[in-house]
Amino acid sequence: MQKKFLSSLLLIIVLNLLIKPLAIFGIDASVQNRVGASAYGLYFSLLNLSFLFNIVLDVGINNYTTKNIAQYPHLVGRYWGKIMSFRLILFFLYAALTLIMALVFGYDSNQLILLGVLVFNQLLVTLIAFVRSHFGGLHLFKTDAIISVLDRLLLIFICGAVLFTNVTDGEFQIEWFIWMQTVAYALTAITAFALLIHKTGLPKFRLNKAFSFAILRKSYPYALLILLMMIYTRTDSVMLERIHPNGAYEAGVYAQGFRLLDALFMFGMIFANLLLPIFARILKQKSTDLEALLNQSRNLLMGGAILIGFICHANASEILSLIYENNVAESVPSFQLLMWCFIAMSISLIYGTLLTAGGNLKFLNRISLVGVLANIGVNLYLIPIYGATGAALATIITQSLTALAQLLYAHQFLKLNFPMKTILHTLALVLWMLLMIRFVPSGNYLLFTQIIVGTVLLFLHRFIDFPSLISLVKKSELKN
Repeated sequence: MQKKFLSSLLLIIVLNLLIKPLAIFGIDASVQNRVGASAYGLYFSLLNLSFLFNIVLDVGINNYTTKNIAQYPHLVGRYWGKIMSFRLILFFLYAALTLIMALVFGYDSNQLILLGVLVFNQLLVTLIAFVRSHFGGLHLFKTDAIISVLDRLLLIFICGAVLFTNVTDGEFQIEWFIWMQTVAYALTAITAFALLIHKTGLPKFRLNKAFSFAILRKSYPYALLILLMMIYTRTDSVMLERIHPNGAYEAGVYAQGFRLLDALFMFGMIFANLLLPIFARILKQKSTDLEALLNQSRNLLMGGAILIGFICHANASEILSLIYENNVAESVPSFQLLMWCFIAMSISLIYGTLLTAGGNLKFLNRISLVGVLANIGVNLYLIPIYGATGAALATIITQSLTALAQLLYAHQFLKLNFPMKTILHTLALVLWMLLMIRFVPSGNYLLFTQIIVGTVLLFLHRFIDFPSLISLVKKSELKN
């Protein structure tokens, strides 16, 4: 089983590394280059608005499904008909909340139509994730890995054919991109459901109130946490587009810097999802391995974030020029701030995962509520004055506040030490990075030199220590 899991994990990581960056930087960025900052900025704002209440579509259902099907695979046919019926009710609630919020923000009828399509797309995404949770529970890991990237692969082919050929005579429209996503998601959902039905047979759709309320009772603290985190990480672009005098353009400028941060966060989440069951097992066993695993995983993610922050700050113009054709200079300040923000997000990924594994959801919800209030308040002050740069500054303030709170609480609650050598190695790494940036000039070719030198420094200061990390993970598995 361990061999099967590791080979499937390797497959999903490889597929994600190959396909998702191509979709993000080859397709998504190319669409922005074609339609311009203002049109893409409006789309980016509506997309993030469609994300805000996304957790209402799930409320912990996927976690519940994976766990229960893994334990009782013979009941899979009995479960998913009930859950699908419940999910349709959740969709109408999610759609209503999102459209009410859009009316509050003052979107016009054409914008509401686009938002409606994006809301439907979120339903398709959630249904795909729901089917994938069954594949995970049934240990069909390779099927899950393929479905996890199928929508992006289809989008690459569909949108790429329009972007890079002469199949259309007119200028590319952002509405086309939204509908292409719908087609890609729909084909993926149909494929996923066909595979699940082939495995389990047709379900019986019926709403079971007791079953639905049982899921809600178990999952609402986790769902509330995701909702609050989504608000303070996704409202920036919505507020930027709505309250700045040139909001659509500023949101487009912000999106150019945010795209790389979003890609980095996506891979950070893969790492966090791997740590969650390991942390949970170690905490349950009250193992002494906790501090070692925490230190090594934190150092790995945070060291990489520090390297990324320095390199992206020093080479912001060159990096953005490799991806975008327009508004590069205007995007540099917000991009630099957002890249520094990844350090705080890395800390939150590690300590948030640890606290979630320990069941400290009450604290996480409280600090996330503080994050929401801080983010909205700072954005209201900074966005009208500084635009995209103000939104980026609000993001780094909010993320730093919540990350520091999680770090301090975790060390106090779990009585963990923070090794002095880690602080010294971090200070030394920062000093070396400053010297490297000073004496290795920026530029398209020297950028790779900086990356190589920075990676060597991570190894020298033990921020990257794969053998010890793998040893700890294996040791934890053997104890199970």
